[in-house]
Amino acid sequence: MQGSAQGRATGFWLDPHPLVLASTSPTRRDLLVAARLTPEIEAPSVDERAVEAEKLTADAAAAEAALLLAREKALDVSRRRPGRLVLGADQTLALADGSRLTKPRDADEAASQIARLAGTTHRLCSACAIARDGEIVFSTSAEARLTMRPLSDAFIRRYVTLAGSGALGSVGGYQLEGLGIHLFERIDGDHFTILGLPLLPLLEGLRTMGVLAR
Repeated sequence: MQGSAQGRATGFWLDPHPLVLASTSPTRRDLLVAARLTPEIEAPSVDERAVEAEKLTADAAAAEAALLLAREKALDVSRRRPGRLVLGADQTLALADGSRLTKPRDADEAASQIARLAGTTHRLCSACAIARDGEIVFSTSAEARLTMRPLSDAFIRRYVTLAGSGALGSVGGYQLEGLGIHLFERIDGDHFTILGLPLLPLLEGLRTMGVLAR
């Protein structure tokens, strides 16, 4: 009965317990809430740079890095939440030469990253993984290509000042759903992937698992 009640409450979600999101990203939370999959939130305790150093080679692909970190986050929280479905997610940014960027630490680094991306095309790789009882039961990734327009140093400084903390919240120094849209001239890819969660393949994975109505 509990599962039926939960299904009626959300319309599509069939599991007796809500999905646990192993992320404090408000964007990912909002995407799930909009899809009526309102999650419980629990932050993972994962040192991303340490995990990359230990488990990735220097030439690892951006998608490989995103998948690894998404799985590690899901597993970390899953071990503390027995029996629950836990969703981990990650996003990486790859330049044309294959090198990767991480979230800027301050405004100067955000400006530096944007200057490096200006006038070029880069790839955003978003991945997610679901764990239950310390085991991965689903994972997927998707990629988008974004072309940033040429930018003057003055414009970059103005953008970073106006964006404030928004320039520090995402890899590359921008949030496309906000002021970051002013930086771009072309976008090729799924909107959800760009926001950090490959939502369409995730929903299909949940349907296959039997916890989302078909």
